[in-house]
Amino acid sequence: MKKLVMRTGGAMTIDKSARASLRLGLVVTAALLAAACATPPKDDPEALAEFERINDPLEPFNRVVFDVNLTDGLILKPVATMYRGVMPEVGRTAVHNMLSNLREPVVFVNDVLQGELERAGTAAGRFAINSTIGILGIIDVATDFGLEQHSEDFGQTFAVWGVGEGPFLMLPLFGPSNPRDLVGLIAQAFGDPVNIAAVAYDLDEVPLARSLATGLDERERVLDTLDEIERTSLDFYAALRSLYRQRRADEIRNSKPTAVEPAPGISSPGLPGDGTAALPGRP
Repeated sequence: MKKLVMRTGGAMTIDKSARASLRLGLVVTAALLAAACATPPKDDPEALAEFERINDPLEPFNRVVFDVNLTDGLILKPVATMYRGVMPEVGRTAVHNMLSNLREPVVFVNDVLQGELERAGTAAGRFAINSTIGILGIIDVATDFGLEQHSEDFGQTFAVWGVGEGPFLMLPLFGPSNPRDLVGLIAQAFGDPVNIAAVAYDLDEVPLARSLATGLDERERVLDTLDEIERTSLDFYAALRSLYRQRRADEIRNSKPTAVEPAPGISSPGLPGDGTAALPGRP
């Protein structure tokens, strides 16, 4: 309790200068975003309709962030490539399975929040079986038992609750997103049962180590996919924006096609839900 009070007290003792700096930073950020907004083409109805369909008013700013994310090719991509070369496939599969298993509690929570009790039971069953018989999730035994892995996160839950996605966002490091998924990402950072348990048992380094391992795993799994998208796209940024939205719509529908929009046939390994994350900001 004393440690908790000390942590809480430390978090609450931000001095006035720090608060002022924070406010200034928010004002500057807001100003930069406003300045980077694309201007709607008011005199051209067709162009205006296309502008609204794309729903990317921050495109100039987003493209700058995307260009910064491209520097991943200087660090993360080479590390992921080295990881693939050094770690045999069976080892990479074991790491991916273990990380995916650690996400099952989040999947369970969001299934419950969405009222998907049968799917929640599947997530709970997967976690119980893979954490025991599967040796801490290293082996995906649950799938062999007929409990298929599925995707759920807080962004999907907000969508099911009727929250609109908002305009497209390109986040530093995290890549394609939107305001709804950004809030979902923040909610997951604070609401992940595994991370909460780790911090409760003074294993503060676990969430960081897990995040780093997840980032490396996801980047390795999309090496070929993103290289192919970049090679075949006239506009890599626009291609990722479109694919991200298709995949998120598919996940929100639980891969169920609708009369208006059929489930897209595009999929990539290592994307959120099954222990996955959004399409990386860049290869």
